[in-house]
Amino acid sequence: VAIAIVIAIAVAFWATGLVGVFTRFEKIEITAAYWDGTQVVIIAKNTGSSPAVIDMIFANGAPCITGITSSVSIGGTFSTAFSACEHNAGGSLVTGGVTNEIALHTTSGKTYPVAVLIP
Repeated sequence: VAIAIVIAIAVAFWATGLVGVFTRFEKIEITAAYWDGTQVVIIAKNTGSSPAVIDMIFANGAPCITGITSSVSIGGTFSTAFSACEHNAGGSLVTGGVTNEIALHTTSGKTYPVAVLIP
């Protein structure tokens, strides 16, 4: 009986450890996104309980900036500025008073969109 109790306690501690691992999540909140006159500026914060890695920026639904490997720690911030998409990426910024959808993409497959008006 004592062995069964010890095993049950060990399993309970093991299961408690698994709960912590599987309940972590990334959550990127874009705190600012604007056109500063020459480029799009994006500032974001990781408010989740797991680090996040931003690997791409989309513009209007298509890849704009690729090959990024910016790790954002828990509570950390990410900022970037760009005036045009990479030549072969596929996306583009539309000027002339048009609202562009810019999205941060992470290695976990999540996208975090924001609208930026470019005059």
